[in-house]
Order: sequence, then structure tokens, then C-alpha cells
Amino acid sequence: MSAEQLAELSDLFVVAAVLLYFFAMLGFAIELAFGRSRTGKAAAVERSEVKQPVAVGAGGGPSADGVVADAAEAKEPSGGATRAGKVALVLAWVGWAANLAAIATRGMAVDRWPWGNMYEFVVAICFAAVTAFLGTQIRYNVRFLGAFVMVTAALGLGLAVKFFYTAAGPVVPALDSYWIAIHVTAAIIASGLFTLAGVAGVLYLVRGDGMSRLPSRADLERVAHRAIVFSFPLWTFAVIAGALWADRAWGRYWGWDPKEVWSFITWVAYAAYLHAKVTAGWRGRAATIVQLVAFACLMFNLIGVNVFISGLHSYADV
Repeated sequence: MSAEQLAELSDLFVVAAVLLYFFAMLGFAIELAFGRSRTGKAAAVERSEVKQPVAVGAGGGPSADGVVADAAEAKEPSGGATRAGKVALVLAWVGWAANLAAIATRGMAVDRWPWGNMYEFVVAICFAAVTAFLGTQIRYNVRFLGAFVMVTAALGLGLAVKFFYTAAGPVVPALDSYWIAIHVTAAIIASGLFTLAGVAGVLYLVRGDGMSRLPSRADLERVAHRAIVFSFPLWTFAVIAGALWADRAWGRYWGWDPKEVWSFITWVAYAAYLHAKVTAGWRGRAATIVQLVAFACLMFNLIGVNVFISGLHSYADV
């Protein structure tokens, strides 16, 4: 295939990924809407039953009546809702494959790492966010996040096509370096995991204390925390790698460019979240608000700095 044909194929794969993510979102939403409703207390009882079964009448644990009463608060999911969730998961995997194919064919069309402009970067971050969700789903049952991750990915790809699209071609000289494979790749992976944590954080604030089809706040906080613990070192590495690349490209490690400043602000915000969790023992709403502030810094660093602020990193081509 010629470069033009590969570029066109990449565009078609992006459209296919948007549609597949959209239909996967519908399936996850059906499972969420018609699945089991439960209180936070019922969810806690379910976990205790799985991990520590208690004999009827045994001391020190919930009574049989208490378990039955809490279990009665949980509405059993319908078979159709469960099937919709499973179909949605398959569609999410197919959409993930289409997203990956879009990145691969774009790379072959331009004969370089395919994240040299805003369009390519957003497509890669959407892929990373879905990868984080599906990778987590392999080990833990987090289908409850599916509808929200899928709509985020679909909207991200749609915005990339509508507002950030850049025709396949060479990059600016400053980006023509092997450092793009090191620095930008680490930033993309970290951003995808931060997005997963951000989705969980928003759901934490939305969820009430009463009956809900969303998981418990403890589960949502646990998902967010694990994603940030894994992604924070990657973001740290991305910032350091960016400084090394800046020295090679511009002759200095740090120049207070807007992108550098907001990358550091984002790092400080996530570091504050982790520090508070470890030293101050912050839990619940306060910790979630801190991580969402950090996520807002990340989004501004991605969109606001690239689009609205001029600097050495102004290569969004929008």
C-alpha cells in the first residue's frame, strides 16, 4: 500500500473505533441500568461473604438475619443485562483492536512514531485509556466503569477527528528524534491510566450513599488509587525524559515553557494526592477531590497548553 492509502485506512480505523466504542458504551449502560442495585453496606457484605464466610450463629460476624436483610437490598441482575455487558466487553476489545490498527497504519503511512501532533496524541491517549480499562478488567471485574470509559474514548476520538485532525506527514524538526518514542510514549501510557482514575473519581462524587447500581465508593477509590500508583512513576519518567530531550533539542534542560510548567504542576498535584494518602491517611471525598484537581491539571496540560498557549511545544496544528 502507498502512504496515502495507509493514511486513509488509518482514518477509517479511527471511525470504526468510535462506532465500536459507542455501541460498547450502550451495552455497558444497559447492564448498569438494569443490573443489580445495592447499597454500600450490601456491597461490603458481599465482599465479606466471599473472603470470610461466617457460620450461622457464629460470634463476631454478621448474623444470618443481617446477611439476608442486606442481601435482600440487592436486586438480582437480569440475564439480558448481563449478556449486554458481556457483548459490550467484546465490542470494547474489537474497538481496541481498531484503535490499535489506526495507530499502526498511521505510523506506517508517515514512517515515524505516530504521535507527533495533537491529533495523533489524542488518538493514542484514547487507546491507552481503553487499554487501562481492559487490562484492569482481566484481573478485576470493573465492567461498571465500561460505559464511562467507552464514552470518554469515543468522545476523545470524535474531538480528535473534528478539531485536531492533521493530514499524515512529517513532524517539525524538534520532534524528529528517537526521544519521541521514549518521552511521549511514557506520557501517553500515564495519561491513559490517569484518565481511568479520573473516571472512577467522578463516579465516586456522583454516587450517593443510598441504593445505587454503581459500585461502592470504596471500590471506586481503590480503582483510582491503584491506577495512580502505577501511572505516577511513568509520568515522573516522562518529565525527566522531556528535560533530557529539551537539552538535546534546545540546549537546556528546563526553560519554563508553558508545557514544561504544567507538566510539573500536574506532577506536583498527583504527588500531593499520593503523599496525603500515605502520610495523612486521607480517604474518601477529600482524596478524590485532590486527584480530580490533578486530573484537571493533566487535561489543561493536554488541551489548554497545546491549543491556546504559545510556546516551544505549540505543535498542535489546530
